[in-house]
Amino acid sequence: MECTLFLLVAFIFSSGQCDDSNTSLVSSAGSDLVAELAPLWEAPVVAATSTNGRLLEIVRLLVTEMTALRARLGVYGAQTLALRKLYEEQAQRIKSLEESRAAPVAFTAALGHPAGPFRRDTTVRYDQVLSNVGGGYDQATGTFTAVVPGTYFFSYTMYNNNVGKPNSVLSLMKNGDRLVSTWDTAAEGDVHDSATNAAVVELVAGDGVSVNMDARRVLYDDAHNYNTFSGFLLFPL
Repeated sequence: MECTLFLLVAFIFSSGQCDDSNTSLVSSAGSDLVAELAPLWEAPVVAATSTNGRLLEIVRLLVTEMTALRARLGVYGAQTLALRKLYEEQAQRIKSLEESRAAPVAFTAALGHPAGPFRRDTTVRYDQVLSNVGGGYDQATGTFTAVVPGTYFFSYTMYNNNVGKPNSVLSLMKNGDRLVSTWDTAAEGDVHDSATNAAVVELVAGDGVSVNMDARRVLYDDAHNYNTFSGFLLFPL
């Protein structure tokens, strides 16, 4: 169709160039023809403009959808991080459970000799290690150090100074904080007394538990091991 229109226009103008006498007639006829044919090429332009408008609207919709999608991706990203953290925590808990099954924890140590008095509060070093499953108790320092996070049971016994006025005070300590205590400072002649105390304690890896003797207090012990310190893992966390 476009080729036919082009040929007609070319014919009209070429005819006008060949015959000057018909120039005005040809020009008039050409103008009429152009006016008549104008809608034929204006329609595609209008259609193209309409198409461009629709394309712009589609682009706007796509931008809006992309913005909403980006927001949803942000939410999904935060949820993914939370799930990853939860997974890591669960993996660590499973690892702790496996470690606790592979290596149970339990110990008992005895003093075996008199101790005190000291000028300041002092950790009691129980030298006679009767058991130390898992190796958590250090006889050089008198401190049990947790390797497996979990809930533990600890107990200790205290035998007073055996002669004279009783003068014994002990406390179970966690990371330097007092948990429970025993006390025997009664009147003269109240001798050969024993006391005990215990606690269930939650520990994380690296926490230390020990028995502390107050300043200027004393303990008596011998080969009978009246003073002991024990602990074991109840269950891991």
